[in-house]
Amino acid sequence: MPDQTPDAAAVLAELRPSPPRRVVGVTILGVLGAALVYLALAYPPDGAGWLVFLLGFGAASLWLSVRMWQSTAQGLVLTREALRDHAGRELARVDQIRAVNRGVFAFKPAGGFTLSLRQGGPRGWAPGLWWRLGRSVGVGGVTHRHEARYMAEVLDALIKARG
Repeated sequence: MPDQTPDAAAVLAELRPSPPRRVVGVTILGVLGAALVYLALAYPPDGAGWLVFLLGFGAASLWLSVRMWQSTAQGLVLTREALRDHAGRELARVDQIRAVNRGVFAFKPAGGFTLSLRQGGPRGWAPGLWWRLGRSVGVGGVTHRHEARYMAEVLDALIKARG
């Protein structure tokens, strides 16, 4: 008789960025950054503080648009053991998840959900895809809403089955 135990490495749910949302998000950040740098150079303000402010936020927006483009090139994968990105970076172990928060008033990324963990992990951030701060992991942003909802439901089922 074949082994009846489920494969721990089998993919239960996958979450990929939506190409239109990805392009719109990166474009908005890039245009904002370029506009702020242009404004600072073409019409320099009287105070040096404002010039530094405009150049700093413009450069930060341009940097963020590049980071978002890079981070949203991959997606997330849920197995019975952990939630990982496609590069293999572990966001949260399933046995460490206390709850999945996806309500209207939950502090979560757009169209996504937040995981409450038993123990905090190292901080991390992939703009437009996920963030981890303390005992919370936010998933979503430029992802498909229905895929995020499905992944949250699968996580809920795994938590309920656990105990």
